Amino acid sequence: MSISAPENAADVAVAAAAERQRRTGVLTGMASYALWGLFPLYFHALSPTTPVEILAHRVVWSFLGMMGLLTLRREWGWIAELRRDRARLGRIWLAGVLLAINWLVYVWAVTADRVIDASLGYFVNPLVTVAMGVVLLGEHIRRGQAIALGLGGVAVVVLAVGYGEVPWVALVLALSFGGYGFLKKQVALEPVASLAAETTIVFPAALVWLGWQIGSGHATFGHHGTLLDAKLLALGIVTAVPLLLFGAATRRIPLVLIGLLQYITPWEQFLLGWLHFGEKMPPERFVGFVLIWAALVVLAIDAWRTARA
Repeated sequence: MSISAPENAADVAVAAAAERQRRTGVLTGMASYALWGLFPLYFHALSPTTPVEILAHRVVWSFLGMMGLLTLRREWGWIAELRRDRARLGRIWLAGVLLAINWLVYVWAVTADRVIDASLGYFVNPLVTVAMGVVLLGEHIRRGQAIALGLGGVAVVVLAVGYGEVPWVALVLALSFGGYGFLKKQVALEPVASLAAETTIVFPAALVWLGWQIGSGHATFGHHGTLLDAKLLALGIVTAVPLLLFGAATRRIPLVLIGLLQYITPWEQFLLGWLHFGEKMPPERFVGFVLIWAALVVLAIDAWRTARA
């Protein structure tokens, strides 16, 4: 039995719309991760602002920016939902604390010329996510995941020997962001509402500290030119834009593809630290990174095969 022309036309239209959505999702996903990868350039441009002041500005302006967007959209139902569910509220507050720790350590690493260390943290993050799934959720570990975790463990040992210390910057970033992502999945809020809720817990402290610093004359804000002041005020926008692009991507493409795109960010950071900022890459550090990259290849292949199955 043949299919009529109108039905054919409808199928073609649906397929074309789906392809447009997929293409838009890929482009917005790539844009979000590419912007996150360029953050070291922006944070370096905030010198001589201290990491704590940068964190305070980022929290304050991100919170106010998200609240402004929510006011325009008139989206406040999530507040009542969180108030009714104390366990969910506790998770979002803990996620906010982990996010603040992640932001602070990341900014410190960038301003202390340890961008490569920061990139390592985000290379390691997918391995931490797998480990959390196994340990905290009791998920069955697949052979590919076990191999990837083994390679990651060996890499950490190699890097610790090469550094002469445990690579704590990378581990803190990976663990804090992995825990943050774990809690966010349990809360399941829309991206703008989620960031507003997460920054609520640290907003009062950030606002009071920033006000005291500015009032006492210890802050760089207001004392190092209009351009620096504008960059600090723009931290809310700088934080929001890639987040909104990421939210648009997750609604249009599968999570497996999102997982592959996420490696754009640490690769950008790694290349910036090595080639732009001139950070050292001795052989032992390079071997550690190669082991991490091998683990990620194994993990990506395993995820792709599982998704296809």
